[in-house]
Amino acid sequence: MVGSVTKNTENTENTAAGSPASHAHTPLVDAYVGDPAVRAEWDDRYLDRQQLWSGRPNGALVAEVAGLTPGRVLDVGCGEGADAVWLARRGWDVTALEVSGVALERAAGHARDACVAVRWVHAALTDAALPPASFDLVSAQYPALLRTPDAAAERALAGAVAVGGVLLLVHHAGMDTRPPDESGFDPADYVWPSMVTAVLGDDWVVEVDEQRARVAPDGGAGAHHTDDLVLRARRLR
Repeated sequence: MVGSVTKNTENTENTAAGSPASHAHTPLVDAYVGDPAVRAEWDDRYLDRQQLWSGRPNGALVAEVAGLTPGRVLDVGCGEGADAVWLARRGWDVTALEVSGVALERAAGHARDACVAVRWVHAALTDAALPPASFDLVSAQYPALLRTPDAAAERALAGAVAVGGVLLLVHHAGMDTRPPDESGFDPADYVWPSMVTAVLGDDWVVEVDEQRARVAPDGGAGAHHTDDLVLRARRLR
């Protein structure tokens, strides 16, 4: 659920997909690839609370993945790892990206406790050395992806999806139309589902593009949001 925020495989694949014993190793937070200021900002947010999110998988993810055959999945902005652990328990081969080293340490602990294997990647999405077109599912749940003139984040999301695979992007409805606030949040700085749809082109079919009531886990930051924007698109070629 964390944003701007993604990671890199080569540098931080420290929890290998293998035996549960591999989970004794937490991510190498000093191998981060991306803007140090972004990492520091999110580390501070996580350090401010013992637990930032609810610890349960996001409702839209649970609903949209129900009919999919488990394969390789990229969890963009994995936060404290609830979605990654849930997916791994259901047979997915999970790569989870996050900018916050604090969040990754917590996520690795949850995976260890659940005895599941997850590859942890500590990098920003646009800096991550991910294998192109190789994930059967790319899931980005409420990401804070920074917008750039060249649509780098949007293209990185789409570029990670394998032919036949699914891109699932979920965001809080109404956030994109809010005015800038005193905290410094400006919606114009971030990527929203409509911007991702705009870069997909003829190689994609949009299966879901709608606003719906949010099925929200109890507790955790963001629990006050009531509606989701859900984009699910499948890569045809």
